[in-house]
Amino acid sequence: MSTKAFKSEKIDAMKAKFEKAQVAVVTEYKGYSVEEITNLRRNLQKEGGDYTVTKNTLAKIAIKGTEFEALADLCKGPVAVAFGFEDQVSPAKIVSKFIKDTKKGEILGAVLDGKLLSVEETKALANLPSKEELYAKMLGSINSPASGIVGAVNAVMASLTRAVAAVRDQKEKAAA
Repeated sequence: MSTKAFKSEKIDAMKAKFEKAQVAVVTEYKGYSVEEITNLRRNLQKEGGDYTVTKNTLAKIAIKGTEFEALADLCKGPVAVAFGFEDQVSPAKIVSKFIKDTKKGEILGAVLDGKLLSVEETKALANLPSKEELYAKMLGSINSPASGIVGAVNAVMASLTRAVAAVRDQKEKAAA
């Protein structure tokens, strides 16, 4: 296969990922072993994402015409892109944890909804709760008033039962 055809194939594959992605997190991967990159990629794939090491020139060509064009400024040096296809938070969360655990590489930024995020904003994105956690909190909030009503009704019923029992006991003592 010629070099030009190979590069064209790589660009098309990257472009397809950018068009499908909801978020893209750019990281420096300097110092990672193949095994570490493979583990990171697998962790991202479990959460509906991917991790791609790419040449900067190919990445810049691939992002033209997509909402990720702002990433062009971050494509300097040895970089890789973590994509989130199903969730906007998990790629940043997984990459941030990986960098913290390995003490290698760093987050350079991200693009979310066409907006370039700084390193601090990307780290803040990583600290957001996952979709599942948000769903659980929302369901808890919805169930909370109902639980309170059930508790109040049960308390009234229990008080009524105790009052009736006390009246019965009093009448039994009076009859005896």
